[in-house]
Amino acid sequence: MRTALAIIFGVLIADQSLKFWIKTNMMLGQDIEIFNWFIIHFTENMGMAFGMEFGGEWGKLLLTVFRIVMVGGIIWYLLGLIKQNAKTGMIIAMSLVLAGAIGNIIDSVFYGVIFNDSYGQLATLFPEGGGYGKLLHGRVVDMLYFPLIEGHFPSWFPLWANEHFLFFRPVFNIADSAISVGVGLIFLFNKDFFPKEEKVIAPVIEAESSGSTTIQGKDI
Repeated sequence: MRTALAIIFGVLIADQSLKFWIKTNMMLGQDIEIFNWFIIHFTENMGMAFGMEFGGEWGKLLLTVFRIVMVGGIIWYLLGLIKQNAKTGMIIAMSLVLAGAIGNIIDSVFYGVIFNDSYGQLATLFPEGGGYGKLLHGRVVDMLYFPLIEGHFPSWFPLWANEHFLFFRPVFNIADSAISVGVGLIFLFNKDFFPKEEKVIAPVIEAESSGSTTIQGKDI
């Protein structure tokens, strides 16, 4: 339990601290170049991780509610793992997924109420005129941008010949990273986290017509 709580609170503190700093110190679209391959780029999105969007305001509301329900399910599952003394790696992975999900839910639920807009201005926490949106309609703050490789596809490349490409294009946040790392750990160590149960071979004594007996293995 202590490991799970330490991971969850650690991720949430880091995620929300950086988001609060971005909102109150940068305007939307502003960049801070750390290296030529790592840029702090302030953007907001109405939808899912890595800037993907889903169905306008109603879609945003449904997505936020769905996220809350999913977090409830993840909490229930994580508590079950802890009670069953599951492997530490699995608990760490699920704690990362849970922390990331909660981190983005905080933005979606509260940021529209507690912050004003960042368009052409620095946002204010708890502004006098109210926030930029309603409860459950906040925009998720993203800022981590890694344009690692940029160039053009060769002329012989199918479909995208000579077209410009950029890797890695999505802008994301610490919460997104925690979810990705958690899911990645589950995929990488799937066999360790979910070991297959060994079959038990039990002897079954069968009488043959000749009157002799044989031992036959049977799966149970």
